[in-house]
Amino acid sequence: MTLLKTIADWRPRTPFYYGWLILAMSAVGTYAATGSTQLVFGGVQNFIFEDMGWDRSTIAYAVTAGTWASGLITPFVGRLADRYGPRGLMPIAAFIAGICFFAIAGMQAVWHFYAAYIVARTIASPMLVGVVPRTAAVNFFSRRRNLALGISAMARPFGGAINIQIFSLIALAASWRVAFQVQGIISLLIVIPLYLIMRRRPSDIGLQPEGAPDPAPTQSRASDTSRRQSPPSAARENSDWTAAQAARTSAFWLIIAAESLVILMSGTINFQIVPYLRDIGISPALAAGTLSISSLLGSLGNPFWGWLSDMFSPRRLALITLAISGAAVSLFLVVPEGRLSIAVVILYGTIAGGLNILGHMMIAQYFGRSSFGSITGLMGPFQTGALGLGPTLGALLFRITGGYRTIYLFGVLSYILALACIIAARPPTRRSQ
Repeated sequence: MTLLKTIADWRPRTPFYYGWLILAMSAVGTYAATGSTQLVFGGVQNFIFEDMGWDRSTIAYAVTAGTWASGLITPFVGRLADRYGPRGLMPIAAFIAGICFFAIAGMQAVWHFYAAYIVARTIASPMLVGVVPRTAAVNFFSRRRNLALGISAMARPFGGAINIQIFSLIALAASWRVAFQVQGIISLLIVIPLYLIMRRRPSDIGLQPEGAPDPAPTQSRASDTSRRQSPPSAARENSDWTAAQAARTSAFWLIIAAESLVILMSGTINFQIVPYLRDIGISPALAAGTLSISSLLGSLGNPFWGWLSDMFSPRRLALITLAISGAAVSLFLVVPEGRLSIAVVILYGTIAGGLNILGHMMIAQYFGRSSFGSITGLMGPFQTGALGLGPTLGALLFRITGGYRTIYLFGVLSYILALACIIAARPPTRRSQ
């Protein structure tokens, strides 16, 4: 027992704040989970359905089912994230995902694929990609919290962009089954590092959140100086709210509505990008590469938005980004199909990437950190419901209309509605309950 306790208590000593190592290890866990994300499946689906003789809707339905299932457990995972933290959840999720990737690699029938994929997606999405690593970022960072959230959000599209290329190269050199075997090996290898490095809160290892004031009493002059140096987001932040209190505000539901609309459209458009480029004559390698570059550039924007949000209002930045993203989608309607479409795809992905995290920054600013996991867990069913609907919606619209124009028209309308929601989502006060 003493040896086990020694192993459990061990942590690497770092010359920098430990929270940065938490972010780095979270990113590794997120990378492993990208093998089940919509982004990667959208980029490699052609390898699977062309080899298996399936219709594109077969994979889209599985992605929808898996995403919805992950949404159903997200409120539960949010509570577990506040109670046990990433150390108690992420290693288990990585192990389950690894086993499922091996099962996908060996599948012989549609139901095999559905069973393995839905389990992988259900567990990995909230525990390795969404609510758990983001809760860790909020718990460990105070002054640069939005930057930390931006870095955390960057891990999924950045890792997914890399994974699309790795999957494609392995699939072209060997097969898509070997690619999933490699992903399974990676997931199993990180189980132990996740357990050794991740922690629930900085207080568990004798630290304070990054940038937090010293808990010891200070003189009023020092407090005044601290307040003057605090970023605008911290100065405007309310005291911590419970999940129940947040759920009784209109701002909470307006943010959910805006994020759900944005996620619905990103899921719809991104899942159809590679088939769209293939249909207009782009080669498979170039189509997958375009989606990767688009996601990569969009992911790099997340830390930038986080850095700006620590100085300016996340709500104001969300308004600007929504307006520009809607304009970018409209370019699909006017640009002639061909090589120029590649530039439009990259532009859209670069601009719209920051929208994945700005809503969470607003939640952290409006409602505080103590129940961040539980509050974002309440958002999960709506967000993942929209995300899961995206691939199926795109496939159905394509089947009904025989083209992609309706998808892009619906995208422009969705961004307009999301913009209206954020305009109305003003910071709540206790009296609003």
